[in-house]
Formats: sequence, C-alpha cells, structure tokens
Amino acid sequence: MLKLDHVVYFTEKTPVEVVEEQRSLGWHAVIGGKHVNWGTQNALMYMRNAYIEWLSVEHAEIAKNSNHQLVELLLGDLPKGEAWGTACFAVQGIDRFNDKVIEKGYRTSGVLDAKRKTVAGNIRKWKMLFIEQAPSDRLPLPFFIEWEKEDVARFEELRIDGTILPDNEKLEVTECLFSVDDPVKVATEWGALLSAEASKENSVKLPNVILKFVKKEYRDSRERLTEVVIEHL
Repeated sequence: MLKLDHVVYFTEKTPVEVVEEQRSLGWHAVIGGKHVNWGTQNALMYMRNAYIEWLSVEHAEIAKNSNHQLVELLLGDLPKGEAWGTACFAVQGIDRFNDKVIEKGYRTSGVLDAKRKTVAGNIRKWKMLFIEQAPSDRLPLPFFIEWEKEDVARFEELRIDGTILPDNEKLEVTECLFSVDDPVKVATEWGALLSAEASKENSVKLPNVILKFVKKEYRDSRERLTEVVIEHL
C-alpha cells in the first residue's frame, strides 16, 4: 500500500533557523539531523499522517559529489529560490516495488540504504528508491521510502523524544497541489506509477492524501509541488 510519507521543502536556512521560524508561527518543528554522506541537514515537522522536511546544504563539496538524486535536485533548484521540492511515498516491500516500477518501463536507482544522525546521536535507518531522471524544470517524479521500523514503533519513539507533541497529531496533510503544463497527462502518469486511478479532476487519491495537478500559470516557471494543504482536525 502506497501512502504519503513526507513532502520536501528546499531551503537555505539551517535547521536551527527553520525551527525558530516555525515556532514563532506556532508550529512545533524540530532539528532532524545530518545526512553525513550527502552533505545535507534537515528540520522536520510531523503531523498525524505525514511530515514536512526542510532540506538544506551543510557541506557544499560533499553535496556536489554525493551522486544522490534528491541532493542534485536540491542543488539545481535552490539558486532559483526556496520552494517546495518534491514528495516521498512510503511503500511496503520496497524491493518488490522496485521490480514493479521497472516493469512499467522506468529505470531506477535500485534500492538504497540510508541513515541520518539525530541531534541526540541516534541513527535512524531506512531504504530509498528513486526513478532515474535528470534535474530539470519538469515535475520530478516522486521518490519512495521504507522505514526500518514499523510506523507504530517509529511514531512512539518520536513521541518519547519530543519530536511529536499532541498538537502535531491534531494536524493532517490533506492535499498536495502540483503546478504542471499538462495536468491530464501528469495525473495519468502518476496514477499509473502509484497504482491509483486518476480522476476527471486530474487528482490521484491515496489512502492518506489527495494529489491534485493544476495548470501552471507562468510559462517561465518550473513544474513543481506548489502547495501543501494542512488541516486542523
């Protein structure tokens, strides 16, 4: 079963700056940690069904040589300004899912092992999968994740360490809006990739979110995730 795991916002701010900014707005965000091998760092804000990741560069030289698709997208987009970057979906059985994606005609990164060092020094691990594509102004296809631990255990750990407070669990991501040149075409492609039928409204409904594809307003703008709708339960 596919579901939204998180959305990624590309920023030049440090995690400390992001956390301070979000807390001034009344949101509980936390410092995530460092991706040592990628030269990046992040801040996180969890909700009941997904989370926001603010991703930034910590060590530029490591990032440039990371050969990591998400980092390449970050480096390509940041010079044009801070903005939403892409979305990540959680899968069960990522190796089998990789086979299915290849059967659909895509080339993939293969399943990658990943980890992050938290502020407390703990290591969190997961597996990732990317569809091979060069960074461009076209909408990047999503990437996929399978966490080392089941959601129940993982979220309980996040409650214990203060990453998730009760107020976080009163929030929910309900919609992700993507601005594209051809909403019909992109909705159909994403629906097929995610094994979910696209509606007549150019939307793809997943168990925990609705993806909407809308006509891009400006000819010189990029196709990107442009809005994440968060509702208070």
